Amino acid sequence: MISEFSPDYKTARRRFLEAARKAGGRLQSLRLDAKGPSGEDLAIDIASFGTENPDAVVLHSSGLHGVEGFAGSAIQLAALDRLAELEGDPALILVHILNPFGMSWLRRVNENNVDLNRNCVVDGCYSGAPPRYAMLDSFLNPKSPPSPDFYLAKAALLVARYGLKTLRQSVAQGQYEYPQGLFFGGRHREKGTADFEAFLRRELPATKTLIGIDVHTGLGPYGKDTLLVVPGDHERMRGWFGVAVAASEADRSGGYRVTGGIESMLADVFPGAKRYLICQEFGTFSPIKVLGALRQENRLHHFGSRAMDHPARELLLRAFCPEDEQWQRSVVDRGKTLLMRALRLLPRLTARGRRR
Repeated sequence: MISEFSPDYKTARRRFLEAARKAGGRLQSLRLDAKGPSGEDLAIDIASFGTENPDAVVLHSSGLHGVEGFAGSAIQLAALDRLAELEGDPALILVHILNPFGMSWLRRVNENNVDLNRNCVVDGCYSGAPPRYAMLDSFLNPKSPPSPDFYLAKAALLVARYGLKTLRQSVAQGQYEYPQGLFFGGRHREKGTADFEAFLRRELPATKTLIGIDVHTGLGPYGKDTLLVVPGDHERMRGWFGVAVAASEADRSGGYRVTGGIESMLADVFPGAKRYLICQEFGTFSPIKVLGALRQENRLHHFGSRAMDHPARELLLRAFCPEDEQWQRSVVDRGKTLLMRALRLLPRLTARGRRR
C-alpha cells in the first residue's frame, strides 16, 4: 500500500483532518448517528480554502460509495500537500467521505442499505425500479448467506440472453422497491445527503461557477480514469481536461444512466450557476467480477455475520481498491492532476464570465 492510502476509515479521517489543519483549511464536520465497527464516531468532514461564500468554487468529494472512499481520500491527502503551489487564493472545498458508514464497515451503501448516489431524488418520488429488476432480484439478492452458487455461470447466461449493456442499465440504474437489494435508493433523503445539501445551500449561496469532481472506483479500464460528464459538455471539457473525458452515456462511455445521482442535487442547489461536473471513475475489474463482490457482501450483511474479517468484506474492498501499488499510484497521480487542473482553470472561467 502506498503512503497516501489509509488502512481504514478511522485512520483516513485522522490524517485528512491533520493535513487540512496544517494547510490552513476551515473545517466543519457533519456528524452521523451511526457508529463505526468499534463504536467510533462517523462524520462527513469538510475543509474549505480561499474566499468564504465564493462566486466560483471547485468542489471535490470522496466516498459517496463508502468502500470506494479509500481512493478519493488518498487523492485529497496528496492534494493538500500541493495547495501552496497555486497562485492566488482559489476557492476549494474538499468533502472527505460522504458515506463514512460504508467506508468504515467496508460497504458500498450506508447504514440503511441505501446507495447514496441513487438517493438524491429531487422530486421526492422514491418509488419504482427498472423494468427487468424484478426478474433479476432472485439472482442479484439471494436470501441466504454467502456461498458458492454457480454465480459466474448464471451471470454468463444472463449476459448471453440480454446483453451486458442492457443488464448493466437494469441492475445499476437505481431501484426503490427492494430495501435489501443492490442499488436501493431509499424511501426518503438520507441524513448524510440531506446534511450535505444543507451545507452547500448555507455556505455557497453566491456561487455562479462550479467545478465538481466526485471520485469513484470500479468502472472502466484497470488503473485508468474515465471522466464522465454531462452529454453536451464533453467536447469543451475534453479541451480542458484531456482525452479521458467521456459523455456519461452507456453507448459512449461504458457507463449507465443513474436515477437520483448527486448531480441531480447539485443542479437543484445551483440552478443558475455554470456547472461543470465530473465523475472521476477509476477502473478496477470486470463488471461481472465487481457485481459478484457486491452480491456476496450484500448477502453477508443481511443473512450472515457482521464480522469484519469475513472474506466477503475483503472481496468487496479489493474489488474497489486493489492491493496493487501500481494501481494506487495511478489513482493518486491522476486524481491529484485533475484537481490541480481544475483549480488553475477556475480563475479563467470566472474572468471569462465577467467579460461577458
